[in-house]
Amino acid sequence: MTEFTPIAGLIGGGIIGLSAIILLLYKGHLAGVSGILNGVFSKDKSEFIWRSLFLIGIALGPLLAGLFGSHLPERIDLSWVTVIIGGFLVGLGTNLGSGCTSGHGICGMGRFSLRSIWATVTFMIVAVLTVFAVGYLQGGSL
Repeated sequence: MTEFTPIAGLIGGGIIGLSAIILLLYKGHLAGVSGILNGVFSKDKSEFIWRSLFLIGIALGPLLAGLFGSHLPERIDLSWVTVIIGGFLVGLGTNLGSGCTSGHGICGMGRFSLRSIWATVTFMIVAVLTVFAVGYLQGGSL
């Protein structure tokens, strides 16, 4: 998963962008995954079906990509505790940032939202710092 694949990235990015446009045009919603997931568990059940189908599509996407030669990691070298803590921190950050990278990074930046631009810059800075910190803690060097 570290190979440089510009064609696959371009196709994947195009599909993500197209899905965001379709969702905005037909439903009037931004394709922010955290907001869509949150809406599945809300009391308003009128949008349960499309939100559930959207999330199922996200889960099936990597499996379908396998039909076209894409490979998923066979092993993840993390403990369950690390995965759970990471998931909690992502959820906390999503709550504090009023959205996730898909909502801010794809839809918000596409609308030139200043708030989304700053949120995405913050996400990326924290991601880079996290990669360096984890590498350092695992015996690497900065």
